[in-house]
Amino acid sequence: MDSHVDSEVVQVHTGSRDVVHDLTAECERFVASYAVGGSGLLHVFVPHATAGIAILETGAGSDDDLLAALAALLPADDRWRHRHGSRGHGRSHVMPALVPPYATVPVVDGRLALGTWQSICLVDLNVDNPDREVRLSLLA
Repeated sequence: MDSHVDSEVVQVHTGSRDVVHDLTAECERFVASYAVGGSGLLHVFVPHATAGIAILETGAGSDDDLLAALAALLPADDRWRHRHGSRGHGRSHVMPALVPPYATVPVVDGRLALGTWQSICLVDLNVDNPDREVRLSLLA
C-alpha cells in the first residue's frame, strides 16, 4: 500500500490576548487542494510549547467558555515556576497538557469528516508570542 503525505504551514497572527482561532476554513482549503475526492487523515500540529489544537463548536459561546475554563484552571498569576515574559506565562507552558498541540481528523471523499458543529481551532494563551505556525499534513 502506497502512502503519500502532503504538508504545508499556515501562518496565524493571534495578537496580544488569549484566543481560540478557527482554522477550519484553512483546513478545508488544504484538504480540497490535496485530497481531490479521496480519503485519508488530516493531521493538524502546532510546533509551539505554548499553544494547542482543539475541536469544538465556535461562535455560540463555546470558544469563550473554553478560554474561561482555562483561565480558571490556569490563572495568569505568579504561582508558576516557569517565569519569564508576561505575568503568569508559565500557565501557557502547562496548557498543552490539557489542550494538546495536535488533532487528527478523517477525510472522506475529499471533505473533512467533522460533525455539524465542530471546528478545528488553535488555542493560544501566550500573549508574548503573537505569531504562530500550524502544520497541516494529509495522509492520503
